[in-house]
Amino acid sequence: MTDWVGKRYWLVGASEGLGRALAHRLSRCGVELVLSARGTDRLESLAGELPGRCRIVPCDVSDDEDVARAADEVGEIDGLIYLAGVYWPQAAQDWQVDQVTAMCDVNLTGAARVLGQVVPGMVARDRGHIVLTGSLSGFRGLPGATGYTASKAGVMVMAEALHADLRKTGVKVQLVNPGFIRTRLTEKNDFRMPFLMEPEAAAEAIFDHMTTSRFQKSFPAPFSWLFRLGQFLPDALYYRLFA
Repeated sequence: MTDWVGKRYWLVGASEGLGRALAHRLSRCGVELVLSARGTDRLESLAGELPGRCRIVPCDVSDDEDVARAADEVGEIDGLIYLAGVYWPQAAQDWQVDQVTAMCDVNLTGAARVLGQVVPGMVARDRGHIVLTGSLSGFRGLPGATGYTASKAGVMVMAEALHADLRKTGVKVQLVNPGFIRTRLTEKNDFRMPFLMEPEAAAEAIFDHMTTSRFQKSFPAPFSWLFRLGQFLPDALYYRLFA
C-alpha cells in the first residue's frame, strides 16, 4: 500500500479538467503538490481549493529555457505527473500547420523537455515515480486527429522505453491511456463520444493505477478493448471500420 503523506509530486498541466481533478485527489491523500501550467490564474484558484500543501510554479512546456527554470525552482520531487496537452480536431484535408505543430510540441516534445529535467535526478537517487498520459487514440491512427494521435502515440512509446530501461530500478514508470473525458478540449468535438467520463472519475482511475505496480492502464475498459483489438486487424479491415 502506497504511503502518500508527505510525498512531493510535480503535476504539469494542473490548471483544469483532469489535472485539476487529480490534484484534488492527491491533495486529499496528503501529497504535497507543485502545480504547473502556462498561466497562473487557474492555478491560484486551484491552490485555494486544495486541502493540503501546494506550491505554484508556472511553466511553458514548449520553451526549453522556461522548463529548465521551472524544474530548478521545483527542486527535488518524489513524482512527476505529465498531463499537459492541447487538441484541435482536424482532417488532413484541413491541416492547420500551427495547430498540428503545437499538438506535437506540447503533448510529446513538452513531455520530453520536462522528463529531461527530472529523469537524471531520479536515476541518480534510484528513487522516483513518473506518470505519463497517453490516449486510447494513440494505439493506431484515427481520422480527423492526425496531430493528436501522433503526439499521444509518441508519449506512449516513450513511456514504454522508459519502463524498459527503469523497470528494475527504484524509478517506477507508469502510463495511463484514457478515453473521452469531459473537458474544454473535448468540447471541440462535434461527434458523439462513447463512454464519456467526468474528470473526477478519470482522476480516480489514474489514482487507483498509481497505487499499483502495473505499468499501463487503458480505460474505460470496455471502450479500450476496441482500440486494443484494432492493433491486430489487417490494414484493409481496420481502415474500413475506423476510417
